[in-house]
Amino acid sequence: MKFFIPLFLLLSTLYAGELNWLNNYDEALKQAQKENKGVYLFIGADVCRWCERFKKLTLSKKEVIDKLEEDYVLLYLSRDRHQIPKHFVTKGVPRHYFLTKDGKIVYEDVGSREVEGFFSLIEEANLKKED
Repeated sequence: MKFFIPLFLLLSTLYAGELNWLNNYDEALKQAQKENKGVYLFIGADVCRWCERFKKLTLSKKEVIDKLEEDYVLLYLSRDRHQIPKHFVTKGVPRHYFLTKDGKIVYEDVGSREVEGFFSLIEEANLKKED
């Protein structure tokens, strides 16, 4: 039994999972149209403790990774490094946008979320998409 616990912990950290983020808005829209998916845009900053908290507590979880990769093309834009279209608010990060494959904003929110709160955000975006 003592052997299995460390092995389990090792294996679970090996799948710490990483999301494959695009960093170009136009490229993300092209991919979304090709794959017939929406776009999840996460706007952050290079130095942002709330962004880091969100990445660590939420975006590293397998269930979140699986859900995002299934339904969305993933786009991360740092307000410090990337070209962000002017119609997106960049003050107050982390900022979350759910877009159609054509770039129309379906839902937006701001703040760090833990897993359950983030799934609620996705659910809200899905409800708005249906309107």
